[in-house]
Amino acid sequence: MAFEHKSVLLEETIDNLKIKPDGIYVDGTLGGGGHSYEIAKYLTSGRLIGIDQDEAAIAAAGERLAEYKDKVTIVRSNYSEIKQVLSTLGIDKVDGILLDLGVSSYQLDTLERGFSYKEDAPLDMRMDTRNALTARDIINGYTEMELFRIIRDYGEDNFAKNIAKHIVRMREVKPLETTFELIEAIKAAIPMKLRVNTGHPAKRTFQAIRIELNRELEVLKNTLQEMIELLSPDGRLCIITFHSLEDRIVKSSFRTNENPCTCPPNFPICVCGKLPKGKVISRKPILPSEEELEYNKRSKSAKLRVFEKAKDK
Repeated sequence: MAFEHKSVLLEETIDNLKIKPDGIYVDGTLGGGGHSYEIAKYLTSGRLIGIDQDEAAIAAAGERLAEYKDKVTIVRSNYSEIKQVLSTLGIDKVDGILLDLGVSSYQLDTLERGFSYKEDAPLDMRMDTRNALTARDIINGYTEMELFRIIRDYGEDNFAKNIAKHIVRMREVKPLETTFELIEAIKAAIPMKLRVNTGHPAKRTFQAIRIELNRELEVLKNTLQEMIELLSPDGRLCIITFHSLEDRIVKSSFRTNENPCTCPPNFPICVCGKLPKGKVISRKPILPSEEELEYNKRSKSAKLRVFEKAKDK
């Protein structure tokens, strides 16, 4: 299967990266290489580093970016290792970093990966297949309380308590092995009349387990500061999120970096000495156009936020 992924907010992201032909750019979530392909088009003597932990993505992006291979370096890693990756390549500052935090269409459509609730498949959901832990381990190994917490916090599901209870009840008979077995437990936990017109009942639980398994929020939270530090003056960080928890982390980090002062509001002057790292370019998140929503359903919940590093004083 081709690694298809319609790049979400493509034009908006490219515009906001303000690409310089001789600049150095990082695509921290390379995927099928859609965004990277557009970045590479603008480069003359510049360089693009593409990072992804998914083996299939690396192979697909390598093919897609073949015509630009002299200015593109692809590394199999997680963007949380961005500093080490750049250091190994002898780079200490970059002009732009992009993260697209969505699951690619390829991952959703490759059934054996277990990301999709639309087909029956083993409970996997690993972004990096080198990891030993799978979704099956979480579903069958976490306590009812732990399952409740992740479905409530990461899935933002009102039925989290009941879903956790039904998962535990079903796995006591036999371990849950497939996506459809998990869906059965979820459906049993949500009253039929409330399942109408609310999308697929398993959507939120699948999201929650995927986030927990791949430590998505933790990785984002722990890496944002490092990415801002890696930017050259006027360099930009563009992040596309797909749900409110990710968006909140990005919004909060950008805001703190724009105004890091911790002095009490009644102080006449700042004495904490914490200086702004730059400015938030997107006061409100940039959303997909009506046209994009029409042809790419998966862009529905996407939001782009942009931060620009301060000039050196």
